[in-house]
Amino acid sequence: MTKKILLSVFLLPAVMTFAQQYGGMWIPTELNEKEMKDLGMKISAKDIFNPQKASIKDAVVQFNGGCTAEIISPKGLLLTNHHCGYGQIQSHSTVQNDLLSNGFWAKNPQGELPNPGVTVDFIVDIKEVTSQILEGTDKLQEPDLSKQIAKNIEIYKNSQKTEPYQSISVRSMYYGNKFYAFTIETFKDIRLVGAPPQSIGKFGSDTDNWVWPRHTGDFSMFRIYADKNNKPAEYSKDNVPYVPKHYLPVSIKDKNENDFTFVFGFPGRTTEYLPAIAVEKIMKDTDPARIAVRDVALKTLDEKMRTDDATRIQYASKYASVANYWKKWIGEVEGLKKSNAVEKKVQYENSLIAKNKDIKTTLDQLNKLYNDQAPYALNNAYYSETIRNAETLTLANLFYNYVTAVEAGRMDEKGTTSFKNRLTSFYKDYNAELDAKVTAKLLALYANKTAPEFLPAGFEKYKNEAQNLQTIEEDSKNSIITGRTEVNGAFLSKDIEKAFSNQDKLIKTLKKDPVYQTYLSMRDTYITKADPQFTSMQTKIDALQKTYMAQQMATDKDRKFFPDANSTLRVTYGKVKGSSPRDAVSYNYQTHLAGVMEKYVPGDYEFDVPKKLIDLYSKKDFGVYKDKTGDVPVGFTATNHTTGGNSGSPALDANGNLVGLNFDRQWEGTMSDINYDPRFSRNIMVDTKYILFIIDKFADSKWLIDEMKIVK
Repeated sequence: MTKKILLSVFLLPAVMTFAQQYGGMWIPTELNEKEMKDLGMKISAKDIFNPQKASIKDAVVQFNGGCTAEIISPKGLLLTNHHCGYGQIQSHSTVQNDLLSNGFWAKNPQGELPNPGVTVDFIVDIKEVTSQILEGTDKLQEPDLSKQIAKNIEIYKNSQKTEPYQSISVRSMYYGNKFYAFTIETFKDIRLVGAPPQSIGKFGSDTDNWVWPRHTGDFSMFRIYADKNNKPAEYSKDNVPYVPKHYLPVSIKDKNENDFTFVFGFPGRTTEYLPAIAVEKIMKDTDPARIAVRDVALKTLDEKMRTDDATRIQYASKYASVANYWKKWIGEVEGLKKSNAVEKKVQYENSLIAKNKDIKTTLDQLNKLYNDQAPYALNNAYYSETIRNAETLTLANLFYNYVTAVEAGRMDEKGTTSFKNRLTSFYKDYNAELDAKVTAKLLALYANKTAPEFLPAGFEKYKNEAQNLQTIEEDSKNSIITGRTEVNGAFLSKDIEKAFSNQDKLIKTLKKDPVYQTYLSMRDTYITKADPQFTSMQTKIDALQKTYMAQQMATDKDRKFFPDANSTLRVTYGKVKGSSPRDAVSYNYQTHLAGVMEKYVPGDYEFDVPKKLIDLYSKKDFGVYKDKTGDVPVGFTATNHTTGGNSGSPALDANGNLVGLNFDRQWEGTMSDINYDPRFSRNIMVDTKYILFIIDKFADSKWLIDEMKIVK
């Protein structure tokens, strides 16, 4: 009892005040300019976002739909993370010409490499359109509410005049309580300019991922190309470098603790306003389930990748993608526990109820729904992660969708061509024999961790992992899906056109395929016994969350609310700062090249260092890129509130100059997606001095430096 009382007293300040100095992902048209200036900002909010004239937003783009990038020269030179450009670097790599290991640096614009399908999006304007989108919805309930909103969105979009290369995206904020329209301009000719070897760009790899101190040069460079009129265009050899409305000056000034900084980018997803019960379920149930599945997949892949270079290159991008959120979720669980997130939420809820009794009714309903949904949510986590991480089952899922579309008369020639292209891309980086092992182990995990009522009939046979390996390998060998058995006289993995030559025979063979049958038994059971219940309850939860969000905003007048991240353009701000995440542990805000050498392990998969970088360090050939310590700064941390999607975002100083490139968060604070805690939450950035040092001294690409405006 005493412990509970002490906890409540300790948490009281966090409950009673929500200072926004360290936290928040703000729509750039709604910045708290006064607070930003109180923290040290020298420019105005209009300098950051102005639809009428050039501003910093004209130098910030969404890169390929997932990351952020920024323009750093008047010739459309684009900077983003190495891990954001990893797929493109990989696509240009072969065993004979391994750009992942060796790096790539174009010697001139003619040597820059095209990347079909890659796009960058500029945000031209942002407008709140809540009244237009919610018109006529006051008395509606689901599903009529969603239908009317969708209709209103289309009416609004059709009423706006746009160029052929522009589009309008209307996005819900505050769980459907507000809506904003984003005018987007898309460029489609994006070329690879430069990337350090992964021994720099991915230094520390999975061991250091989400960890501070960090010594990773996580950057790559692209260029935007446009037509002769400086407008977006499909790739053409006649296109020219894009001339931006604004580009970011690059600062190589020293950084000091408590310097103001802000990050401008496209954060992916946060859920800051969930009730305590939701956070508890994430922490105790769904995150641990997802972690367990990916842990098995990653260990199996890693064993092969460490001993076979072809597999390492083939699976490099996929492995990094799987590992990224695996480690993030581990940190999230630990952070939620350490920051007492559930208890803090309960205290906040009680403070709201004291002001508004209606909130208790809402929370009681949410508590019941989350508890009732729990077993279905757990099965959803295990099922979705198993299908996603067992590539053989992912393929089976793709073929199931194809068969269903054909039989429903929804698969035309264009759709078939698109499907075959997708398969070609998939098989390029798919090792059927290796994934048979992954699939076998994941099916064993699924069989052992899933409640009996959610398992297909006879699925107990998969519980024995050793026996399972033999069974799944046999199924894999006899499967057309894996590309190890022919159909229509061809292997799908080698000759898709011939394999598709007789569609009726292909579909008949698919339906008898052992892998297809295994997937179908899992899917049918999940769709019948778990998904309807999970989805029905989630629909009710979402409606109540909208109500709860509106109640929070109406009741807590002392709190400034920002909308959860949803991959739209946002600004977050804070200060350069170190941290003390654990007892007797204190981290400086800055790392240096000396730390790279301290971690150096010759020939190691994660901690090898290129000889040229060692030589530059030994000679202390740092040029203008050393700081007051006499060493080259590599990374730094600050209190900016970031998440996935902020990868590649510019970190800017008080004057709007580029000082770093956001690429990660400190492991102890990854729970900031759900519960931002200024004691632990730090974003991690590559220092611009290290970026320029690598470009200039290591890559001998001074021609790129000459394009930039350097602030000394």
